[in-house]
Amino acid sequence: MFPVLFSAGWFTLHTYGLLVAIGYLTGIFVAQKAARRLGMNPDQIFNLAVYLAIGAIVGAKLFLVMQDWRFYLQYPRDLISVDFLESGGIFYGGLIIALLVLIWYVRRHRLNWLAVGDAVVPGLALGHAIGRVGCYSAGCCWGKRSSIPWFSITFTKPYSHASVGVPLHVPLYPTELLGVAAGTAIFVMLWRMVGRRRYVGELTAFYLFVYGVWRYSIDFLRYYSPQALLFHGLMTDAQLTSLFMIGIAIGIWVRQRAKARPAAPSQPAVAALER
Repeated sequence: MFPVLFSAGWFTLHTYGLLVAIGYLTGIFVAQKAARRLGMNPDQIFNLAVYLAIGAIVGAKLFLVMQDWRFYLQYPRDLISVDFLESGGIFYGGLIIALLVLIWYVRRHRLNWLAVGDAVVPGLALGHAIGRVGCYSAGCCWGKRSSIPWFSITFTKPYSHASVGVPLHVPLYPTELLGVAAGTAIFVMLWRMVGRRRYVGELTAFYLFVYGVWRYSIDFLRYYSPQALLFHGLMTDAQLTSLFMIGIAIGIWVRQRAKARPAAPSQPAVAALER
């Protein structure tokens, strides 16, 4: 809706780029606060958050190139264009590379990666929600055509169409705004859980499960080119990744809840108590 905030000569300040930057900074700030509430070293979490932000940026752009490799093979100069540098890329690509960075950092500093995940995911959810506001302003990540007047948005800026390809004057499902609402709701739930965590990894598992279910569902409303679909159009790459996230979340829940549950007394002990 408002793809450009300011433009003067060669310099253009895009709303999307600014909001993504704000999202990253907000996520780092929230991660520090969460770490302090969880009794962790906030400086270590701050350093990790910076590395995660860098990894997320690189990963998002890497997966964007992988998804649209035919286009970039035909127009390789676009890889060094301003539009490419300012684009947000593919969120799941950023998430996967960020997870690899998380594993490296945790092993190097001998930290509990689930505890670190608990500190990071609230900021990740809020930062992602802010980034989705940027998607709405730019017109990217748009939905399929909607036939429901009260459940649609219409883009009209030619700049948005030229930048990201969003159709103009066509009612579309408001997938960007739904992403803002989902990210905000997930953050609120996670932040309430910070002070009530029952076992290490609870927040990490909650985020992976809830966001995985959400993203798998919302992709039925999002527009994808046929080339971006997997298994002959059966699902998107984001939906496949969502299934892995859900599986990992369930695995964490089962393992960590079993470890947190007090061990049952042995049979002799039970018999002695009954006597």
